[in-house]
Amino acid sequence: MVRKSTSLTSEMKQLWRIGWPLLLAQAAQMGTGVVDTIMAARFGDKDLAAIAIGFHIWLPLYLIVLGMMFASSSIIAQDFGAGRIQRIRDQLPQSLWVAVLLSLLVAPVCYLSPAGLPYLGIDALTAQKSGEYIRMVAFGLPAIGIFMALRYHTQGIGITSPFAVAAVIGFFANIPLNYMFIFGFGDIPAMGAKGCGIATAISMWLSALIITVYVLNKKSLKQYLPPWTPVAPDPTAIKSILVLGFPVGATMFLETAVFTGIALLVSSLGDVAIGAHQIAFNVWDMFYIPMLAIGGAMATRMGHAIGAQDKPGVYRALKAGIIYSVAVSATTMVVLLSLPNLIVSVYTQSTDMSLLAVRLLSFAALFVMIDAVQIVGSFSMRAYKKTTFPFIASMVAYWLIALPLGYYLGIMSSDNASDGAAGFWVGIIVGVGVASGMIAIKLIGLLRQPLPKDFLAEA
Repeated sequence: MVRKSTSLTSEMKQLWRIGWPLLLAQAAQMGTGVVDTIMAARFGDKDLAAIAIGFHIWLPLYLIVLGMMFASSSIIAQDFGAGRIQRIRDQLPQSLWVAVLLSLLVAPVCYLSPAGLPYLGIDALTAQKSGEYIRMVAFGLPAIGIFMALRYHTQGIGITSPFAVAAVIGFFANIPLNYMFIFGFGDIPAMGAKGCGIATAISMWLSALIITVYVLNKKSLKQYLPPWTPVAPDPTAIKSILVLGFPVGATMFLETAVFTGIALLVSSLGDVAIGAHQIAFNVWDMFYIPMLAIGGAMATRMGHAIGAQDKPGVYRALKAGIIYSVAVSATTMVVLLSLPNLIVSVYTQSTDMSLLAVRLLSFAALFVMIDAVQIVGSFSMRAYKKTTFPFIASMVAYWLIALPLGYYLGIMSSDNASDGAAGFWVGIIVGVGVASGMIAIKLIGLLRQPLPKDFLAEA
């Protein structure tokens, strides 16, 4: 049985213990993309463009796997809180079977996806290079399933260091791998974008290997691991992961798709508009990382409390998550509103682009505050294993409100590119506001209900 915290201060310490490795790991994963971009840019413009296009093709597939595997964390967190150790042990092989299943689906899709590039109007050489990059990354996607299965198994227990160690080592390993395969080293020829894909795939497998070795050798995890014997797939267990995980994976996929669609629409307004939009979006993305770490840690702690039938503990975990979220989002808002010119100067020296980017950062600041409500609410509901409603709320908010409203304000009714770019951000803010409101109302109702009893510890 998980030990219950007795105060909000204690709960905040527990949340920080789980959350800071998640923050470190997610920052390392984001940094990998930044390094890829910088090194590819030094090799050639077409290789940079090829990787940028390819990244937006394989990233949604990656997010599907991530979201689907997240379900195991919610299941294990409640089992941990209820003291169901054997059930935790039994869960890992089934999570790995799901990982294998997903790999058999997404890896071939990724490998074959370059066939559609010629229909996008992309330069022939860029399309060729992008296809080579994507096909190499496809070989690394099966490792992602293994990685996520182990990550969420340990995260559900409340141990996040394996994820952090593997992600950080993978980040640092990716740098020399990029150098060798992009620019060439010894007998290895320079391969540009294709080489970056090879380096990415190797890094994925390396991270999977590291987290496997780490988990198998960490003493505090041994009691939660199954014996080294073959385990047949359990249709019931696999179904529970897929049913819970599909809405999460679909949400991540479609959210990424809508933001990609908005970027493509903004690009029709000209280089200044898309450049300023990308700056604002990139800045928001950096501040989004700590919010995801808070949400993941909070969901784990809430899951523990739900499994232990500790309703005050559920409220304490939620309160701790809200406090951290308000602190991060408020600090972000102050920084974006106080130092917009300094932030923008890091990205561009163009006067026109800088003026528009500064304007868009004010929208990004408001977006961060409102989005914090959605993040806290969505992760809280996932702790209850309620994943369908956040999916519905996100789809309504982004696809039925944000995208159409952004198109109307940004394309149909704007007089200039600056107002057009701002119009899309207004659409995004209205959309996330609707999602936040829907999820908050639903969560309040859920919190008033008795805790689910299907994961009570056996007498």
